[in-house]
Amino acid sequence: MAYDDSRFRGEPDFRGGGVPEDAPTLGVSNQSVYTPGSYPVSPAYGASSESPLGLGAGRRRTPTAQQLGDVFDDPEHGQPGRDRMAVHALWEMVLLLAAAALLYLLHDASPAALRGAELQSLLLSGAELGLVAMAVGLTLRAGAPNLAVGPIAFAAALFFAGNSDRGLPMTAGITGLISVGVGVVIAVLVVAFHVPGWAASFGVALALVSWIADQRDEKIVTGAYDPRHHALWWALAVLVIAVGGAALGLIRSVRRAVGRFRPVRDPADRRGGGAAAITGLSIAGSALLSAIAGVLIALDERTVAAADGSAAIGGLTLTGLALGAALAGGTSAYGRRGGVFGTILAVAVITLLLRYATAEGWSLPPFALGAGAIALGLVVTRLVETFGRPRTTPDDAGEDSWASPSSTTQAEPGNDWSPPSSRTGSWPSSPGGGADGEWGAERWGTR
Repeated sequence: MAYDDSRFRGEPDFRGGGVPEDAPTLGVSNQSVYTPGSYPVSPAYGASSESPLGLGAGRRRTPTAQQLGDVFDDPEHGQPGRDRMAVHALWEMVLLLAAAALLYLLHDASPAALRGAELQSLLLSGAELGLVAMAVGLTLRAGAPNLAVGPIAFAAALFFAGNSDRGLPMTAGITGLISVGVGVVIAVLVVAFHVPGWAASFGVALALVSWIADQRDEKIVTGAYDPRHHALWWALAVLVIAVGGAALGLIRSVRRAVGRFRPVRDPADRRGGGAAAITGLSIAGSALLSAIAGVLIALDERTVAAADGSAAIGGLTLTGLALGAALAGGTSAYGRRGGVFGTILAVAVITLLLRYATAEGWSLPPFALGAGAIALGLVVTRLVETFGRPRTTPDDAGEDSWASPSSTTQAEPGNDWSPPSSRTGSWPSSPGGGADGEWGAERWGTR
């Protein structure tokens, strides 16, 4: 066959399928020449009412009853499966090693810091910070962080010290009730208007700082009780409450209920009456824990002064340290997720680091330590959200697979290939378009 054969010198007629009419049949008699476009794409691969791209991606199947029982947030939006706790366990091991290393370094730098009155002061400092860290950690899990915990604690210390002559139990009870009232104000702002907890609580914190700054007289605690004699018991009580509360968070129903306020999709959408009630109780409970910490601070220091601004600054500093301890301990900044021992171990690390810096003569401002703890906590949040979410199962992966063709339709020979517009329909006018108004957030399984 010569190259200049007339059958191969002509320009192909693309309008007829791209092959000249006199093209050879390659030795097969009575066989039509294959032309592109003779067999158009099956409708199964074409436009689909479930995919704005027309790629045939199917809708996710409704989770089973067993899967819905494992969903920790709204069943309509949540991820079927249990949160994975391995990332929390590994990170808590790191915190435990860090606390042990600091304890060894402190003993080596100042052995007296772990004996007698200095040990009692160390234990009480850890208990005070632990109570406030539990308070902010509780609201973090509820998805509405309370940033007023530090000012609430110092305001409670001032009020208790100024009225301690009326009797220790009565004054402590009234202090707790007033603090809960402040928590209720924050809760109403958060759940009634459905606004972020950090914004509402920070506004209340500034109001409390203003009240603290107006207290000109030095407040002195009157009474015989000295918590230093029971410093170990105070520390153990805080440890039991922190670990016990975190362990309750491992229960599926409790974890799901507490984390219901965690935002999904549009964070401005209301999460329902149940979520509002649990979140309100969490904020009020955090205020009560802060009040207990304030009373303990007043009993420990015996004198609380606000004229020089130390109490106001101390309140904001305490909030920073407590927030850093909760985040660095593994509590997610987005809500719900958290470990068991992480917060109390982070409190131990911060307390020991402050005392070790003092023993070594370092200048370590608590503000700077709080900022560093928050920065570390945000990194931990990213790890928790990445490795703590439910693992994707093979069934879940199969739900997002491409739809298989149900049938193949053969067109008449010689029909031209149809253009994309005739096969897939028009493209959506905006990323929010499509058959059901969504752009594949559920199509591709990226929740």
